[in-house]
Amino acid sequence: MRFMMLMIPKGYDSAPPGTMPEDTAAIAAMMKYNEALQQAGVLITCDGLHPPSMGARVSFAGGKPLVTDGPFAEVKEVLGGYWMIEVASRDEAIAWAKRCPGGPNEVIEIRQVQEVADFSDEVQSELAGWETMQSAARG
Repeated sequence: MRFMMLMIPKGYDSAPPGTMPEDTAAIAAMMKYNEALQQAGVLITCDGLHPPSMGARVSFAGGKPLVTDGPFAEVKEVLGGYWMIEVASRDEAIAWAKRCPGGPNEVIEIRQVQEVADFSDEVQSELAGWETMQSAARG
């Protein structure tokens, strides 16, 4: 089972462009955590994200794409980074999230990735080739 663990740092929604983590002790602790995920063989990928002030959103109201540059005033929570892990169960994903050296202003949301087998037979027939495409994308 694949799970995405989403890091949601409070206050990141209003961080100015170019804001980067600077607490070397926190970075070292996070690297140790990431290495533990890797050594356990559960880490697929992980990345930190620049603040929303450097991002853009594309919405499709009325069927036409509309680009809005960040920051996004209506947002209360934003992603600061993520991990993609492969584990045996939701409980194991939660156990890994609990080991994260997150700070008091950080929350990790855990979401299971939808697999082709999770869908009905009708939807699976529309998804023919999806897994091959995903494998090619991963390299």
